[in-house]
Amino acid sequence: MKDTGAEEGGGGDGRDNTGQTEKSQSWIPKIIKKRVCSTFVEDSFSNGALCQCGAARDDHASVALGDYFSTAIVNQWKSVQHSSERPTDAFGEVQFAGASKRHSHFLRLSWSTEPSMVYTILTAHWRFPLPNLVVSVVGGEGRTQVKTWVREVLRQGLVKASQSTGAWILTTGLREGVGRCVGQAVRDHATAASSFSLNKVVALGIAPWGLVEKREQLVNPQGSFPAKYYVQNISRDSCSLDNNYQAFLLVDDGSVGRRGGETDFRARLEEYISHQRTGIWGSGSIDIPVVCMLISGETDMLKRMDLSLKNSIPWLVLAGSGGLADFLSDILENRSSAPAVPSSGEGNSEAPKTPSVDLKDRVAERFKKHFPSEAQTDKLVEHALSIYQNKDLITIYHGEHESPNDFDTVLLKTLVGASKQQSSVGASPYSDELKLAVTWNRVDIAKSELFNGDIQWKYEDLEDSMTDALINDKPQFVRLFTENGLNIMEYLTYGRLETLYRSVPDGTLLYQLLQQCLAERLAIVERPSPSEKQNSSSKMVKDKNQSGPVKEVTLFEVSGVLELLMGDVCQPFYYKALGLEFTSSKRTSLRRANKVLRGDSFYRQLRCPYPWASLFLWAVLQNRSEMALYFWEMAGEAVLSALSGCNILRDLSKLEEETETKLSMKELAQKFENLAHDIFSSCYRSDENRSFTLLIRKSPIWGDTTCLQMGVSADARLFFSNDGVQSLLSQIWWGDMKRNTEVWKLLLAFFCPILCYTNFISFRTQDNQLEEEEMPNEDAVAQDSDSLYGTTVFSFSDIKHHEVDSEVHKSDAIKGVPYRPPQRPFIVSRWRQFWFAPVTSFLGNVLMYFLFLLLFAYVLLVDFEPPPPSGPGAAECVLYFWVFTIVCEEIRQTIFLGTMSWPQRFRLYIQDVWNKCDLTAISLFIIGLICRMFHWSHEFGRDVLCLDYMVFTLRLIHIFAIHKQLGPKIIIVGKMMKDVFFFLFFLGVWLMAYGVANQALIYSYDPNPNRIFRRVFYRPYLHIFGQIPVEEMDVGKDWDINCTNNVTLIESGEEPCRTHESNWLVVILLVIYLLVTNILLINLLIAMFSYTFSKVQEHSDTYWKFQRYNLIVEYHSRPSLAPPFIILSHINLFIKRVIRKVPSVKIHHFVLDLEAKAANRLSTWETIQKEDFLTARNKIQKSSDSERLKRMSTKVDGVLKHLSESRDFEHRLRSLENQMEYCSSALSWVVDTLSQGSTFKPPRPPPLRDAFASSSSST
Repeated sequence: MKDTGAEEGGGGDGRDNTGQTEKSQSWIPKIIKKRVCSTFVEDSFSNGALCQCGAARDDHASVALGDYFSTAIVNQWKSVQHSSERPTDAFGEVQFAGASKRHSHFLRLSWSTEPSMVYTILTAHWRFPLPNLVVSVVGGEGRTQVKTWVREVLRQGLVKASQSTGAWILTTGLREGVGRCVGQAVRDHATAASSFSLNKVVALGIAPWGLVEKREQLVNPQGSFPAKYYVQNISRDSCSLDNNYQAFLLVDDGSVGRRGGETDFRARLEEYISHQRTGIWGSGSIDIPVVCMLISGETDMLKRMDLSLKNSIPWLVLAGSGGLADFLSDILENRSSAPAVPSSGEGNSEAPKTPSVDLKDRVAERFKKHFPSEAQTDKLVEHALSIYQNKDLITIYHGEHESPNDFDTVLLKTLVGASKQQSSVGASPYSDELKLAVTWNRVDIAKSELFNGDIQWKYEDLEDSMTDALINDKPQFVRLFTENGLNIMEYLTYGRLETLYRSVPDGTLLYQLLQQCLAERLAIVERPSPSEKQNSSSKMVKDKNQSGPVKEVTLFEVSGVLELLMGDVCQPFYYKALGLEFTSSKRTSLRRANKVLRGDSFYRQLRCPYPWASLFLWAVLQNRSEMALYFWEMAGEAVLSALSGCNILRDLSKLEEETETKLSMKELAQKFENLAHDIFSSCYRSDENRSFTLLIRKSPIWGDTTCLQMGVSADARLFFSNDGVQSLLSQIWWGDMKRNTEVWKLLLAFFCPILCYTNFISFRTQDNQLEEEEMPNEDAVAQDSDSLYGTTVFSFSDIKHHEVDSEVHKSDAIKGVPYRPPQRPFIVSRWRQFWFAPVTSFLGNVLMYFLFLLLFAYVLLVDFEPPPPSGPGAAECVLYFWVFTIVCEEIRQTIFLGTMSWPQRFRLYIQDVWNKCDLTAISLFIIGLICRMFHWSHEFGRDVLCLDYMVFTLRLIHIFAIHKQLGPKIIIVGKMMKDVFFFLFFLGVWLMAYGVANQALIYSYDPNPNRIFRRVFYRPYLHIFGQIPVEEMDVGKDWDINCTNNVTLIESGEEPCRTHESNWLVVILLVIYLLVTNILLINLLIAMFSYTFSKVQEHSDTYWKFQRYNLIVEYHSRPSLAPPFIILSHINLFIKRVIRKVPSVKIHHFVLDLEAKAANRLSTWETIQKEDFLTARNKIQKSSDSERLKRMSTKVDGVLKHLSESRDFEHRLRSLENQMEYCSSALSWVVDTLSQGSTFKPPRPPPLRDAFASSSSST
């Protein structure tokens, strides 16, 4: 109800919305008709003034009055024969003047209108939510006085049940009788409930058009948007529209002032709705349940009730409400022992006539008792007997003696009782009740009535309900089903997963993305490759006849959406199921996917190997918070799953346009990042080594990615600030050296390498590491079981140990014998331990980069020689070679790093800001180098190289980002640069405004562009810093510059003279300009800097730790030597990787591929830590004040329920006491009679039962 909600905002904010609504409903008169009396049938009681339709003679058209002969023959007016259809002239929106600002929809329609058309208008055009239940309240019309307890049933029972089940309430919608009570109940609920609950309660009025007061206010052939509807004295009952209803269907049968004209249409609408499916776009597991609720009622309701029961629509009768309801409760409850009565016309045998006549007489007798004024009773009694035949569809509700709070349970049992009459023999007797509970989202009823341990549920009974709960976002039922016998491994096949994705609602972001991927795949089908074009036409026709391209969403589109959101951080999802895991390009995968999908698609019958992870992705993509959190709890690899959800949601929020949805996505993403951080903290406190393995192990569930890679892709700064993550990064950063090593010792070892062979620098030896690992595990078997979680590697020696361990250590580990790798010579191993550490590579690159900048500065300032053949000099050639080695390193980082394809690597490379800075610096250097080689561009090339030197120098900022004190400050400076751009915008506006005006006021004519630029932009900018040429601007000061007023000389370049007339205005503008710039804008910039600093300072440490990871990864992957000596490492790498095909070993630092057994044990350990964390968090939540209040509220509700039950028991005990008193008196009378003998008269008459009943009621 988005439109309605917008209109309820009231007022007239809405000319645009009104225009759009008017256009969207302009088609209504072409399809929807009204009825007009076409034949004047004289009413004998009006002396010819009125027609039997209720309208006056003058209100009829001349055509209706023309045929006097035919009208004389007609005895009774009928709508079918004596009325005709015309385009409707009353539709749109109605505003109740003086009562409510909310607009309600209304439509005047003929009683013969198709219900399907009306239902489409209600749901598609008026945007009412699809109902999970329709309650049609019948009876209580006119000036009927509604009893107090009936009002309570409507207010606390019906409307509350409608809110909890998402129901539509159908009444007459008039301000009288039950319709008025329902409107007041809806109003009270809307006042007390939240806006979300308000949208669920839909009150729909279906009334006769001719009965509505002031209906002429609604008439407008073009539609009313809105129509002003005003009725006086709204406090009394009347036939005016009730402002508490959301919509009105005004059924027109051509009559005026007559009731019952809407009965037939209302019954047909109820029947049509009962055949529609519940859920989003009809995705529910059952038809929409429709129940009619009878309150009081007149005898003409019998025919309507009989027709509805024959259509298998259940009825709920409020016994004690009066009228027809009391009559039906009387015959259904007190005559239940009578035999069944065949309907009239059925059976010709004489046998059943006696009981039939007996029951008919009894029903007629009770009818006379309840309706003594009715004259013609035969037809009504026949209807009553027909109703009695369908008594299984009728539920009697004694609302006067029962609590209205359980009214939703009463409705549920009413519908279940009716559905059991229609269900098949083999169906579960409780499946209908379960489907209704799921449709209404009443998990409390399901737990108390269906999953209390008394019923043994089978998988087949829960399958459809599980699908319904998933599609319609009911996570509590999903949890309930999985806890009570539903095997998710058996349930989730690839075919059912595709069904879930196809049920995504239209208009959502996920639906749009899936349709984009689907359109891309279908476009490939429409454009065949040249090889396919060469095939014969007969073969193509044959293929088309067999099977065309699949035009529904498949797993291939889902994989495309995930690849779009998650990027290259992981392998494509579901490619293995589709047989596309070995495709090299996207176009190839598109063609192969079309070929696979065009076939039999056997993959749809396969079970999903990771069902919880697949459902987690499905829920996250739809931003279903509670559902996603539950699936995350059930899925394995909690840390990586949470980071994956965070990554997807943050990418989705960038594509989402609606602000509220964007914020909810960001909140859920932050929640998943917090979960990943907290659970990994628990893992790190439990076991450090296992937690390190957890960070770098490859996950087959998430496309062979790791927690660190997913965290970087998700921009999970909080996760990287975790102590465990930083500890692993520090281990990798320092390699085999101890982390407390001072930097100055490393610098000394650079210039004196022999120091690394002494105790000047402390190293972690492999023997010490093995001893540390063996200390907590004295038992060999315990050590073996612990090693199955995988070995975490973070140094060069660890890598070598891991390589040998993967080949040799397996057999020794089984025996429990600790394996020690072969020892290298001390000189070689210590040399490698020192120079292969990332910190050593970093310091070497820093030192050499400073030398590079010094050489570059020396060339620019001292040794920049002319173009060839005179130059370049030796120092400049060294500079060129140095830059060439830097370019080689950038190429290696771009193309020859990792296992991804080179386009993926380049996209990943270009995402980094500092890599863009490197590309800019190298590009400028190449341009400057080319230009300096020619005489005509030599100076330009030198200028480009000077600018390039600035870019190379700024690269130092990234190098020092590793520093603990400088790193956060660099982040703050980066954030402040955004503030500077905003400041420059404001400054530029003022600078241009003042500069142009100042130049025009001082000099009347000066065409020199150089002077214009300097005096319009440059000179006002210098004013900010106090450089004001007073002699030039103030004509009162002497200015010793030769000037002229000759236009010719001025155009030739001479200095023009100043203008004296408007110099006073120049001084005023100068004062204003300095006031705005030096005081206002500068202080604004300072305030912006202060705000940014205080805001970023709180999280600067988190940002720095995140950037530290990127720097460690960069220098970990770099060769040990720095430019220009890095060329030796490049040659060595080329020989090893390309020629000798030796794989890289450094990849084990950040990616570890575990065996299946080790991976399972690690996942088990992680799951245990997750369960412990969730248990501890639940304990904290349960101890909170809000949870205590909830539990207290539940207990109070239980006590109130028991009190109401005790009252019922008390009433029953009183009736039992009356019965016992009657029985004891009767027995005493029998005893007295028998004691006197048969010849004597009894001393007193036998006791009467009615006397005791009356005495008990008086008590």
